[in-house]
Amino acid sequence: MIAHLKGRLESTGIDNAVIDVGGVGYLVGASSRTLQALGGVGEHVTIHTEMLVAEDFIRLVGFATADERDWFRLLTGVQGVGARVALAILSVLAPDELRTAIARGDKASIGRANGVGPKLAQRIAMELKDKVGGIAPGLAGVAGATIPAGGASADAVSALLNLGFKPAEAARAVEAAAEEVGEGASLDALVRLALRKAAR
Repeated sequence: MIAHLKGRLESTGIDNAVIDVGGVGYLVGASSRTLQALGGVGEHVTIHTEMLVAEDFIRLVGFATADERDWFRLLTGVQGVGARVALAILSVLAPDELRTAIARGDKASIGRANGVGPKLAQRIAMELKDKVGGIAPGLAGVAGATIPAGGASADAVSALLNLGFKPAEAARAVEAAAEEVGEGASLDALVRLALRKAAR
């Protein structure tokens, strides 16, 4: 399993990039959003990857952030969503925008992606709503707390959800922890403090 690549951006195409790692060129499929985030040809880049293995091919898919990779995994777990459709969705919606759309049941936003019809958009919204816990970082008033989009706070909420906390509990605990430790706190520090807050 290849988790990430660090190397020189050799070239980019419509839906892929070639990353030179120690003289070996890795062809990596990617969303247009990731391709834009990589920068210019010749620059040193780090890209998170997911390896797709089938009977007749092995393919690498790359992502600018681990959050985008996690969303790719969630999306391809929905019936009818293959790698190409998942990348199309991630090309039109950033992870936080997708999280918000699913939390709100916004089928129209999901349906903006190529290859996603109304029925598939509805299935994605329905199947993934429980998996993302209904949390939409950056939205005021969600479960009585506001979690900044992205960053350590969003990751801390995700960590608490994975530990079995309810969305409202996780959001409130992380918000309280973030206020106490201030900006720039590490994910580990946030999670530890949030767990103590949640236990009270």
